Amino acid sequence: MTLSGEMNHTEVAAERLLDGAREIAAQAGRRILTFYRQDAQVEQKADASPLTLADRAAHELIRRELRRLTPEIPLLSEESEAAEVEHRRSWRRFWLVDPLDGTKEFIKQTGEFTVNLALIEEGAPVLGVVHVPATGVSYFARQGQGAYRTGEGGEPQRIRPRRADPARLAVVASRDHAGPLVKALLERLPGATTLSMGSALKFCLVAEGKADLYLRDLPTMEWDTAAAQCVVEEAGGSVTDLEGQRLLYNRPSMQNPPIITVGDLELLWKAYVERA
Repeated sequence: MTLSGEMNHTEVAAERLLDGAREIAAQAGRRILTFYRQDAQVEQKADASPLTLADRAAHELIRRELRRLTPEIPLLSEESEAAEVEHRRSWRRFWLVDPLDGTKEFIKQTGEFTVNLALIEEGAPVLGVVHVPATGVSYFARQGQGAYRTGEGGEPQRIRPRRADPARLAVVASRDHAGPLVKALLERLPGATTLSMGSALKFCLVAEGKADLYLRDLPTMEWDTAAAQCVVEEAGGSVTDLEGQRLLYNRPSMQNPPIITVGDLELLWKAYVERA
């Protein structure tokens, strides 16, 4: 990471922003754990996805602390009220947050849930934190400074994707959300290793070189992907639609198109992915 003595004032401010976001994500993770391994009180949202007290508590903590850190930057969270984000399309810079990504994994007590914080500028993620409350591990990145992984209390370690071997690919698939394109991909790659993981951790497996690609053809929302996309891109990989276009944010619809995450940019992934 860049030494503070070598930074200009803008870089120092950006680094402090990342440090603040990391601390807020960790605080939210500790708050979430106060509800963990208890009988979760689960509600159903309008889209039939689950909502727990932990989701709400993490949202409130993050909203409060981000207002303290950056009162001038608006917040768009998965749990925000519609009135809070009514004018989001005019925002050039804003926080995009999933307070508890992987609520189903939280309920099932697998440990595979995360706190996702991203800073969006002009439609692109320029800072991202993916924190894993159950283990204390965090993945984080900011534009132009690489991607890092750290355990609780440990020193940050730079992460990078691995070079893909087409004969021995490792493919990340969602445990609960494998759609038809994913199934077709796996049929086309019978020798591939399949890794199943919850939440934004699927992206992080690619970013740190434990997997080669992650195809997601069932719906995701912008807050599901932004923080992890920053980590993947700063590690050296990409997150794109199935035409190879970079995934961008604050679009008219916040639902993402089908996306693919690739670690090795030289991998000819289109040869394996059949469009519906």
